[in-house]
Amino acid sequence: MDPLSDQATGQAQFQDRLLAFTRQHRAGHWTGSFSQFMRQVLPASPCRLARSSHQYIWDMLRWSGNEDQDGKPRCSLFADELFGIDDALARVADYFKAAAAGSEVGRRLLLLLGPPSGGKSTLVIRLKRGLEEYSHTDEGALYGIAGCPVRESPLHLVPHTMRSGFRDTYDVEVAGELCPHCRARLEDELAGDFLRMPVERIFVSEAGRSAIGTYAPHDPNTADIADLVGSVDLSKVADFGDEGDPRAWSWSGAVYAASRGMLEMIEILKVKREFLYLLLTLTQEKNVKVARFPLIYLDETILAHTNLAEFRKFLQESENEGLLDRMVIVQVPYTLNYREEARIYHKLILAAAPAFRSVHLDPHVLHAAAVFAVLSRLHEGEDRDNELARRVRIHAGEDVDGVHHSEALRVRNKEKAPDEGLSGVSPRFVINALSNAIIQSQRSSLSTMDLLLALKDGIESDARIEPARKRKWVDYLVLTRKEFYNRWVKEDVHKALFVSFEQEVEELLGKYLDEVEAMLDNRQVKDPITSEERRPDERFLRAVEEKIHISDSGKQSFRQEVVRKAMSAYKRGERFGLGSHAQLRDALQQYLFEQRRDVLRLVSSAKRPDDEVRAKISAVERRLVDEYGYDSHCAREALNYVTTLLAQE
Repeated sequence: MDPLSDQATGQAQFQDRLLAFTRQHRAGHWTGSFSQFMRQVLPASPCRLARSSHQYIWDMLRWSGNEDQDGKPRCSLFADELFGIDDALARVADYFKAAAAGSEVGRRLLLLLGPPSGGKSTLVIRLKRGLEEYSHTDEGALYGIAGCPVRESPLHLVPHTMRSGFRDTYDVEVAGELCPHCRARLEDELAGDFLRMPVERIFVSEAGRSAIGTYAPHDPNTADIADLVGSVDLSKVADFGDEGDPRAWSWSGAVYAASRGMLEMIEILKVKREFLYLLLTLTQEKNVKVARFPLIYLDETILAHTNLAEFRKFLQESENEGLLDRMVIVQVPYTLNYREEARIYHKLILAAAPAFRSVHLDPHVLHAAAVFAVLSRLHEGEDRDNELARRVRIHAGEDVDGVHHSEALRVRNKEKAPDEGLSGVSPRFVINALSNAIIQSQRSSLSTMDLLLALKDGIESDARIEPARKRKWVDYLVLTRKEFYNRWVKEDVHKALFVSFEQEVEELLGKYLDEVEAMLDNRQVKDPITSEERRPDERFLRAVEEKIHISDSGKQSFRQEVVRKAMSAYKRGERFGLGSHAQLRDALQQYLFEQRRDVLRLVSSAKRPDDEVRAKISAVERRLVDEYGYDSHCAREALNYVTTLLAQE
C-alpha cells in the first residue's frame, strides 16, 4: 500500500477523533442571575451543584474509571501513564472516597511520599488533567459567582436563616460563607439583593488559575506567605480609599486559585512552618485568616508530595508531631514488577525525539534494564543470587518452583521488607544510560548486552554513588545477565531452532510415544534400523523428561497422562501432535536444542558450514526477526551469544 495514502488515512482518522472529542466534551456556557440559576439550573441536579471539592474529585475518578477483565476498578486516567503502583493509586482513591463520604479523612492533607521519579508528580498531573476535562462535561458542570476571586458556589448566597428550608426542599446541605469580596459587592453594588448577583458556569483550568493552584517552594529566607494568601494591591487602594476594602486586595495567592478544586504543594516539607500551619488550618477548618478580613471560607483539596530525605528530617523534629497527625500519608514507591517497570521505559522512549524512537531495541533490552532496577530496590540482606532472582520473578507474578502461593503473596505484600521500593535505581537513571548507549552506537540497533554495558558505564562514572553500592549494582548487572537474559535469549533461539528442525521434532515425538507405550505395556520395541527387539529406551525418556523437571518419582504419572491424551485424540479422530501437550512439546524442543548444539556452534566457527546447515542458520535468523522482535543485527548477536554460552557449558 502507498505510504502517502496510509499517512493521509491516518490523518483523516485522527481528525475524526478530534471532532468526536469536541462533541463529547462540548460545554454549555451559561450566565444569568442567581434567581435564574435557582429556576433554570439548580432543580436538575441539586446534589451535584452542592458537591465539596473532595466529592467533585471522587466523582471525576469514578467518571473516568471502568473495570478490567478481572472485574477490578481501573481508572483510565492513570492507565497509560502510571505503571506498577496500583496499590498507591488504590490508597489515593480510598482517600477521596472516604473524604467524599464526609468522614474526618476529608479534614486531612493528603501527602504523597516516595523516591524521586517514582510517579508522584505524574499522579498529581493526571488528577489535574482529569479535573479539567471533567469540568467540560454535563456531569462535571461547576457554577460560581461571576467576578468572584475564588469562584465560590452561588449557594453561599442563600441566607443562613433559609438554609434549613433549602435543605428540606432540595435535600442538600449548604456549607460555606460569602467571601469578603462578594459580600462587599452585594452591599455596595446590589443593595443587598442577592437574587441579582450574577452567576456563570466555570471551568477548571490550571493555566487559567481556575480551581487548580500550584505552589513550589523557593528560598526559605525570601519566601513570602503572600504567595499563598495574597496582599494589599496598592494600585487599587486609591480607588476604594481603604486598604481594608476586599476589592483592594490582591487575590493572586495559590490558595485562592485552588478554590473549588485542588492545591498542589510541591516539596511541601521545604516550606516555612507558618506555611504548613496555614495549610493544615485550611484543610481542617476550610478557612484562612488574613489581616483586615474575617475568616475566608475556601473549599479545596490540598495534595502535597515530598521525597524521603525531607520527610525523615521532618520526623526528627518533635514539634512536627501535631502536623503529622493532620496528614494522610500515601507511599508511592518504585514498582518491583519488572514488566511494569519496562512499560515506564517504553512510555519515556515514545516521548523522546524521533532519532531515539527510530533505534531498534532487541526484545529483551527494556526487561533486562527493568530487572536490574528492581534488584537495586529489593531489601539488601544476605540473600544469595538465586534467591534474589526468585524474588524478582515473584514480584512479576511469575510461578516459581518450590514457592507456595502464600509465601509468594507475602513477598509481593512486602511483609518482611516494607521499605522495598523506596530506594534504588530510578527510571531516569536507566533512561539516561539507554540514551548514552543510543548516542554512542554506530548502528540504529541496540542489543541487551549493549544496554548492560551502558548501565555499567553509567554506574562507574556516577560520582554520587558510593563505591560499595557501585560494586553491588555491577553485581546486579551480572545477575541480570546470568539469571534472566541468558534464559530469555536461549528460549528465543530454542523456539526459532525448533521450527527449523520441525520434522526432526515430529520424529522425536513419535519415538517418545512408542517408547512410553512399550514401557507401560512392558513389551519389547523393534529397532527401526537393525530390526532387532530391545527394551524401551529409558535413558532417552528420562533425557526428555528432565528438561521440564519431571522427577524420577513423577515420571510414571506424566507418561500415563501423555498416553491418555494421545488415546483421547485417537478416539476423536484427531492427530496427537506437538500442540497437543505443551509440557512435552517444551521438553522435546529443549532436547533437540541440546542435540543440535553443533549447528549453533557453526555460527561462530571458522569452519565453513555446508549449504544445508547454512540454510538452517539463516532460517533461525529470519524467524528471530519475523516472529520474536529482533532485527538482523540483534538476531546475529543473539545467535553468537547463545553459541558462546553453549561453549562454556
